[in-house]
Amino acid sequence: MIDKTLNYIFEGNITFKTLGASRTDAMVSANASAFELFIDHPILDFEDFLNTFNYYLPQDIKALAVKEVTKEFNIIQSSKVKEYQYLFAFGEKTHPFCASIMTTFRDELDIEAMQLGAKLFEGEHYFKSYCSNVKEDGLYHRTIISSEIVENTIYNASFFPNKSYLYKIRAKGFGQNQVRLMMGVLAKLGTGEITLEFIKNSLKNESQIVLDDIAPASGLILNTITFDL
Repeated sequence: MIDKTLNYIFEGNITFKTLGASRTDAMVSANASAFELFIDHPILDFEDFLNTFNYYLPQDIKALAVKEVTKEFNIIQSSKVKEYQYLFAFGEKTHPFCASIMTTFRDELDIEAMQLGAKLFEGEHYFKSYCSNVKEDGLYHRTIISSEIVENTIYNASFFPNKSYLYKIRAKGFGQNQVRLMMGVLAKLGTGEITLEFIKNSLKNESQIVLDDIAPASGLILNTITFDL
């Protein structure tokens, strides 16, 4: 839709190309994302361009800012930090309107145990067990800057449950389905199906554990992308 909107604004007279900062699964939300615009014609007024761009974008997309970068900048290869959030509740079934942004786990969850489990992911670990589409030459040693579960005080609506929670995680990069697999494991920890020791073992270099409990995509939110410009 972004390319379609730009083509409409440029009236098909300007050659351009866009490159996205990252991919997300269907039903994943984003508070902030980014794309790089390559264009053969200078944009003279960024504020006017931003206003026009937003006017024609679909209702579920809003451009927040535009910034000029050097020709050496590459949005994919440039150093950046991503923060994902996973919004969830548990126990009583929530209002159907929550389904598009929040996951409700049916069973009771031990949040304190899950908070301890989340902290085990921090630092450099071997995350092969937490990636889908595993390949022999894949990059599985990754460093998690922060990983925590907190009570949700950010998102609210009249139809939300009285209590909900956020799993917040920051890193320079993530493997395919990594955050959803991590959330799935934390949910199993919360129900008592696995232990903290299981998570520790799953992060060891020799781990052959295969995880298949991928948390639903609807609770996942790409919250921020911060670039080193």
